[in-house]
Amino acid sequence: GLINIQFAIKGEDIYVLEVNPRASRTVPFVSKATGIPWAKVAAKLMIGKTLQELGTPSEIKLNHYAVKEAVLPFIKFPGVDILLGPEMKSTGEVMGIDRSFGLAFAKAQLAVNANLPLKGNVLFSVNDADKEAMAPLAKKLSELGFTLMATSGTAAFFSEQGLDVEVVYKVNENRPDIVDRIKSGDVALIVNTPLGKGSSYDEVAIRRAAVDYRIPYITTIAGAEATVSGLEALIAGELTVKSLQEYNAESA
Repeated sequence: GLINIQFAIKGEDIYVLEVNPRASRTVPFVSKATGIPWAKVAAKLMIGKTLQELGTPSEIKLNHYAVKEAVLPFIKFPGVDILLGPEMKSTGEVMGIDRSFGLAFAKAQLAVNANLPLKGNVLFSVNDADKEAMAPLAKKLSELGFTLMATSGTAAFFSEQGLDVEVVYKVNENRPDIVDRIKSGDVALIVNTPLGKGSSYDEVAIRRAAVDYRIPYITTIAGAEATVSGLEALIAGELTVKSLQEYNAESA
């Protein structure tokens, strides 16, 4: 928001590395989403005005959703692993806005050229801790008409849940393996939850192939839930366009 704080956590201790009073990229995003110029409001508060004098509401009630998505430049760096960390890697941001969260999320993905597919094969390769949460999402994708693919461990768990899933070989396990299937165009969407910097070669290869062949790539449970919501919304109806002013007028 109007102040940037960088923390470091070690064990039970929390350290504040730096505090910068500044207008971050979040400020214009929130201003557009709410129709209120927050940087101007903040500046006037600093010179003695009050929120009441400025007519700023105590609670903002919106009739729409606004989703911010980062623009990541990995396609420009061949061979680089796309796993995110604390470093700033984004080169910009976009906003998707609509009356439903699913459509707002889908628009945000469209704006960063991560078009969500409406059909095809969805490849799952998730760590053990995430399998139980992923199974209902895989079932929903199957109900939406997608075909499920998964590596052996994930496929075995999904099968136990009654899901029809094709087993895909890991890298160097046999051929054609995951990367081969991606390169041949057999994969429309990838859901892979890594285990951090210590990810296996297999996971690195999947991530890199996803970028090189421009396949939407999901790495978290929350991201998978949002993607399923977006796909449900897209399949149910077409995208529409309205101005920010129209959205904000409906919330006023």
